[in-house]
Amino acid sequence: MLLAVAFAVSFFFAMNIGASGAAAAMGVAYGSGAIQRKSIALLLCGLGVFLGSLGGGEVVKTIGSGIIPSSILTIKIVTIILAASTISLFAANMIGIPLSTSEITVGAVVGAGMAYQTLYLSKLLFIVSIWIIIPVIAFTFTFIVGKWFLRLKEKHPYIEQGMWKKSLMSLLIVTGFFEAFSAGMNNVANAVGPLVGANLISVNSGTFFGGLFVALGAVLLGGRVLETNGKKIIHFSPFEGCAISGTGAILVILSSLFGLPVPLTQITTSAIIGIGTAKTGTYIWQKRIVIQLLKVWVVSPIFSLVIAYSLVKLLLDSDIYTFIAIFSVFLSTLGIISLKKTVITEEKRSLHEHGEGI
Repeated sequence: MLLAVAFAVSFFFAMNIGASGAAAAMGVAYGSGAIQRKSIALLLCGLGVFLGSLGGGEVVKTIGSGIIPSSILTIKIVTIILAASTISLFAANMIGIPLSTSEITVGAVVGAGMAYQTLYLSKLLFIVSIWIIIPVIAFTFTFIVGKWFLRLKEKHPYIEQGMWKKSLMSLLIVTGFFEAFSAGMNNVANAVGPLVGANLISVNSGTFFGGLFVALGAVLLGGRVLETNGKKIIHFSPFEGCAISGTGAILVILSSLFGLPVPLTQITTSAIIGIGTAKTGTYIWQKRIVIQLLKVWVVSPIFSLVIAYSLVKLLLDSDIYTFIAIFSVFLSTLGIISLKKTVITEEKRSLHEHGEGI
């Protein structure tokens, strides 16, 4: 019975991954107008993440045994890790915020490891440093490209019109699909990695079935996140969209080849903000939706860590530290609810202002 619960939670988590990180991959193509219909964008995203998931074995191994010893990954611990991750991600999807499933999952794994006082600390610190470095690289690169493109348009004002525009639109769809592919390659590990680490499923079977459910989640549940990344941060020209999607895809695929779980949504959104800063200076940083994205990124791994830690203590140990952990979960929940109210208010304001027309 517990085994069935573990798999059910894993696949439900995979669907929420598709709704969050994977769906955000097509946000740029949709926001720039290269893909007019939301349903088409989500279908292409689903196909891309499924194909990419088949090559995500190295990241699966990292999540399964690279942060905590696989010896402590019993069925109960796996279920707790997946449940903590799912709760955090489901809350973010209800808000409509693109959230890093890698941060959530690693946070939950760390929470379980802390409960047993066993962590591969050096590997964990390396992963966290990558979380900081790669979004900075994405922001810097797209900022430079954005400035260069502005100068290019001054000399050639019609560069994004006529046949050039059609070519760039086609390229944007390709790069968006490429980014969805990278999402599958990196993010499917978050759902099935704990199962693989506990030897409940093989790497190949895990990536296949996990990829199916990630794709299903992207198609059925990804609409709200697609709107957030595509419409509510900045409007894109075709060239800018290609730069954003291409940057995200390359960085995530390179990370996946080395088995590193990285925050795709942070990378993509950092690239978007880089383009926005190049066009408008610091004005984009004053948009409340950007501030809320940053806040949720900080809260999410702590939120899943505390949930996983408290569930281990509550269900397996039942000691006094449970009360401390549960109190922390309560405070974190209040923070999420507060962010939700603010984001909903900002979404309504953005719709009234037609996206602010940046």
